[in-house]
Amino acid sequence: MSFPDRLTAFRKELGFTQQQMADKIGMHVSQYKRYEAGASQPTIDVFRRIALALNVSADMLLFEPDERGPDERLKLQFEAVSNLDGKEREAVETVIASILHMHDARRWTVKN
Repeated sequence: MSFPDRLTAFRKELGFTQQQMADKIGMHVSQYKRYEAGASQPTIDVFRRIALALNVSADMLLFEPDERGPDERLKLQFEAVSNLDGKEREAVETVIASILHMHDARRWTVKN
């Protein structure tokens, strides 16, 4: 589903008209209609106001439900980590953060 389709679906789910949605985000309804038609794309500021008005995350507006996220193996591991106690979870988060920092450092120091 495309951004315009998701935008329309979320608006309709909340029972808002296009005019009500335009009023909520502070713009003329004709511009809002362009977003739903796919003829125009909102600026970051307007996109933020749209997400807030619809009470959804930016990811929900931009991506398919499983388009952005860990693969199935990592999902299972993250679920297992969520069952750990606070200190164990914090230790896992520290290890992950450290590995990601090392990866970034290596990426920025490798000569092309």
